[in-house]
Amino acid sequence: MSSVIYVGMDVHQDSFSLCALDALNGEIIRETKCTADIQNVVKFTSQLPQTDETQIVLGYEAGIWGYSLYNRLIELGFECVILAPSTMYSNAKHQMVKNDHQDAQMIAHNLAAGTYKAVYVPDQEDDNVKEFIRLIKSLKKDLKQTKQRIRSFVLRNGFRFTRTPWTSLYLKWLEQLQLSKLKRVILDEYIVYYHELTDKIDRLNSQLEELSHQKRYQEPIAKLRCFKGIDTTAAMTIHVETSDFTRFPNAKAYTAYLGLTPSEHSSGNKVSLGRITKQGNSTIRTTLVECVQGLVRGEPSKKSKKLKARQNGQSGKVIRYADRAVKRLHKRYERMLHAGKPRNVAIIAVARELACFIWGMENNKIA
Repeated sequence: MSSVIYVGMDVHQDSFSLCALDALNGEIIRETKCTADIQNVVKFTSQLPQTDETQIVLGYEAGIWGYSLYNRLIELGFECVILAPSTMYSNAKHQMVKNDHQDAQMIAHNLAAGTYKAVYVPDQEDDNVKEFIRLIKSLKKDLKQTKQRIRSFVLRNGFRFTRTPWTSLYLKWLEQLQLSKLKRVILDEYIVYYHELTDKIDRLNSQLEELSHQKRYQEPIAKLRCFKGIDTTAAMTIHVETSDFTRFPNAKAYTAYLGLTPSEHSSGNKVSLGRITKQGNSTIRTTLVECVQGLVRGEPSKKSKKLKARQNGQSGKVIRYADRAVKRLHKRYERMLHAGKPRNVAIIAVARELACFIWGMENNKIA
């Protein structure tokens, strides 16, 4: 009779805490703490009591090691699982006493009981593109902070631009401000950094545009770009971060993965829904919110030249589906505002429904 040993791994940058649990009787066989070297994991498993039919399953929480530790263990012939932290069971004692030793035990018990959801591991190409997209997003975040610093610096020194900022006119105005010698140096450095970031983002966006035309991405990205508010960067972010839409049985499951479903605190006959859970992929969630900001602007019946160009060459079924989605979402946004709902609440509600339409588009449920 084959047996199973579950090895919980609490992994950190410099150390691994390992706990081996026998699936038959639930007893802890062996524990150790070692340096963060995969050979130590191999050595630990080799010292476990096992036969030729013993199956060893290793697992660790999603975190700083990403997919690299998983991929290395799979290459070495181990069965490995990455556990989603928000789905794992944790008892009251663990909440009171928490350390690496306890965490490794908790992971092992969750593996044995099946009280977790495994993190989806994308293939190498999707993982590469995902890291590339996250680089662009981090640079955009730096650019946003740089813009805020420039505007704050200028305002602190008594200058205010009354027209639209970040145009060529605004940049020329910044260069002509009369400041002291040292403050002029400060502003010039800010402006240089601003131009460096914009140039770098433009260059990387061009590379991402080229990647979107690869065979594996061309068709799904072209369909997603038919939605108003979704450009190439957003489409690539949503598609690559999700990777496999078929793993979600329905649109509701997809929105739950994105953390866009309401939290709930209900008891008896009282049902109380709160803010969205935010338990899931934050990169897609924030991207959807950005897309909705553009989607709700203007008239839903009027298409821009850019949108028409993006829809050019697509089938009538795809275009009708995207247009129907935009009209419905725009109508819902306006209805919520007229009902007195805060704008941010309306934006999140529309983002959740947009995710449902995207799931339908990706799974070809557009009839």
